[in-house]
Amino acid sequence: MTEKYKITLLPGDGIGPEIMAVTVEVLQLIGKQFELQFDFQSALIGGAAIEATREPLPEETLAICRQSDAVLLAAIGGYKWDNLPRQQRPETGLLGLRAGLGLFANLRPATILPQLVDASSLKPEVVEGVDLMVVRELTGGIYFGLPKGIFTTETGEKRGVNTMAYTEGEIDRIAKVGFETAQKRGGKLCSVDKANVLDVSGLWRDRLTLMASAYPDVELSHLYVDNAAMQLVRAPKQFDTIVTGNLFGDILSDVAAMLTGSIGMLPSASLGASGPGVFEPVHGSAPDIAGEDKANPLAMILSAAMMLRYGLNQPKASESIEQAILQVLQLGYRTGDIMSPGMTQLGCRAMGETLLKVIASQESNC
Repeated sequence: MTEKYKITLLPGDGIGPEIMAVTVEVLQLIGKQFELQFDFQSALIGGAAIEATREPLPEETLAICRQSDAVLLAAIGGYKWDNLPRQQRPETGLLGLRAGLGLFANLRPATILPQLVDASSLKPEVVEGVDLMVVRELTGGIYFGLPKGIFTTETGEKRGVNTMAYTEGEIDRIAKVGFETAQKRGGKLCSVDKANVLDVSGLWRDRLTLMASAYPDVELSHLYVDNAAMQLVRAPKQFDTIVTGNLFGDILSDVAAMLTGSIGMLPSASLGASGPGVFEPVHGSAPDIAGEDKANPLAMILSAAMMLRYGLNQPKASESIEQAILQVLQLGYRTGDIMSPGMTQLGCRAMGETLLKVIASQESNC
């Protein structure tokens, strides 16, 4: 029986439309193979929305996203809009989308594909086999805590204030995502905090420890954030799933990303308690190569695979895409950002066409 899904596409800016077009073709083929029917609808966000409506996130876009089963976002932003007031910039549209959909959990995988081990700046023996997931709390912590701002003291000196704050409920819901993600992976969850000096981290550690009894199949450990950063570079293979707060997650997910050597291969997912999640590559809009058919579409396609796995509960379809990408890389095909000697360089469209051929051959070999 065919499963039907409404998917909102947000191509955005720069290379966004190019990588989105390739991804849609991949999903259409995968849909035929796994009896999945996708109803795609496109909407504006970021710079494209500013040009059309003067707003980075039109109400119509948010309404369309809320009515969908999942949202695919390509990329937003560009030099053209950098000098606009903050509330009118493309990035404000992304923050509004997260808030409007209640997306509090960000999933950032960092996997070293065997074909790209040499792309990492670390020694092959350190990174080979790395496969970890950072689960970052997205809507709380020091970025959103109150009070915040720049104030003038009684002596006339300016004082900057930001407040790191979490309630039990905010901690519990991201911890639940962390434990459940670990259950789907290697069964190990490392909670990262700074409980030796921060009271908010003390509460964070207490709640994680308390919740662990409900997940006997998950091994829980704790690390202070400074040690976690060091361990990610020293011995990253010790990690399976990491769960942490907004600030620490922002930093550690980028550290983990650079283990792979290229952000052009990294997807992400932002999830809420209910409703559609947003799935997007971690790279930017790359306006300097937009329209030149040089973009790497693989992170966008892997984001679609994450959508199938975490948003639509279609793990077999997700795995089919992931295995096809591995095969394409094994055959020696690369885009410019991951090019190495002896490989065959392809543009965005050609990489998509090659991947489609591999996916089609997978079906014929079944």
